[in-house]
Amino acid sequence: MKKLGWKAGALALGVLGLGVGAGTVALGQTNEQPSVRLSPKEIHWVDYPGAAGKLGMKEAFLYGNPTKPGLYVIRLKFPPGVISHPHSHPDDRIGAVLKGTLWMGEGTKFDPAATKPVPAGGFFVSHHGEMHFDGAKKEEVILQIVGMGPSGKTSAHPDEPDFTKQ
Repeated sequence: MKKLGWKAGALALGVLGLGVGAGTVALGQTNEQPSVRLSPKEIHWVDYPGAAGKLGMKEAFLYGNPTKPGLYVIRLKFPPGVISHPHSHPDDRIGAVLKGTLWMGEGTKFDPAATKPVPAGGFFVSHHGEMHFDGAKKEEVILQIVGMGPSGKTSAHPDEPDFTKQ
């Protein structure tokens, strides 16, 4: 089991402080962004870019911008059967499963049968540069992810699709 560094530990505390359960998200004021309070009905979901959006995947930006320096909080919505292919991110990502069961695998070989479940209420850390793949099997999955930008995504196999439906 990997130890969390101070940055990842601080982000984990951020996830807890964001009220990962149901209800309102309330963040303190920073120099760059105003306080944010959103009810679930106020969260603005948009199609995920590229092929994933065509498969029904959605994302919502709750705080910050993952493409810019600083703290960000996003939500991802995987429809049943949609799974990402092996990829990594340049930042540590701290996540919580809000709905459904997320199925996660590690490494550069895409093998959905080798994934392990993280049920609703579960927590995970994806370290920067760590190749992984994740998604939904039989039910919709909603994740909340906290990271320090700038973030991005690097595919293990750029010639393959980013997401597929099983």
